[in-house]
Amino acid sequence: MHYVFDFSAIFQGEYPTWLLRGFITTLALAGLSWILAFSVGSLLAVIRLTGSPVANGVIAVYVAFHRNVPMLVHILFWYFGVPALLPQPITDWLNSHGSEFIMSCIAISLVMSAYICEDLRSAVRGIPPGQVEASRALGLSFMQTMRKVILPQAFRIAIPPLLNQTLLLLKNTSLAMAIGVTELTAAGREVENYTFRTFEAYAVVTVIYLVLSFIIMGGGALLQRRYRPLGAR
Repeated sequence: MHYVFDFSAIFQGEYPTWLLRGFITTLALAGLSWILAFSVGSLLAVIRLTGSPVANGVIAVYVAFHRNVPMLVHILFWYFGVPALLPQPITDWLNSHGSEFIMSCIAISLVMSAYICEDLRSAVRGIPPGQVEASRALGLSFMQTMRKVILPQAFRIAIPPLLNQTLLLLKNTSLAMAIGVTELTAAGREVENYTFRTFEAYAVVTVIYLVLSFIIMGGGALLQRRYRPLGAR
């Protein structure tokens, strides 16, 4: 082996700026996708808990569709397929406002919302059913029961699986490079193409992903300690 490591080549000229921009894009894509995924997933979980057979059936199909089709296929579908069905003014607006970022954000959000929906529904199942009956006996409506009694406990129970979904979402943002989003992985590839330092470029990208993951895991551990399920030791 005669390979000479040279990490200094990665931090010369504009290369650090490229990596920084990719890092910021990854954070923005992950952050917006998580907010949308959590909002949609929570809403779907509540709707499933209403007990409506029609709503349950529709959401079950939604969950199965998004969980059983590869994330990359969803991203490609939203970027190449959906715009063809939209009115031209909307397509023009998307093209002028970064359709790559918008469509990848939508695709990632919808896929992850299916996982979050099931995680929250499973968490609700871990709450004694007597609490719902007691809340209704006190005069609380279904939505009041969900908002004030059930969901706060469900979120506590669901912290570990939600942490796993957050890490998965972060890693899935790298798939957005397939449609031209210059996130962290794409930035690393650009640096590698210009410097021909393949190991060094992807090693730096790997370290950045690891640091982000450790930060998320640390934050999740703090949340688990602070918001333990009621009755847990």
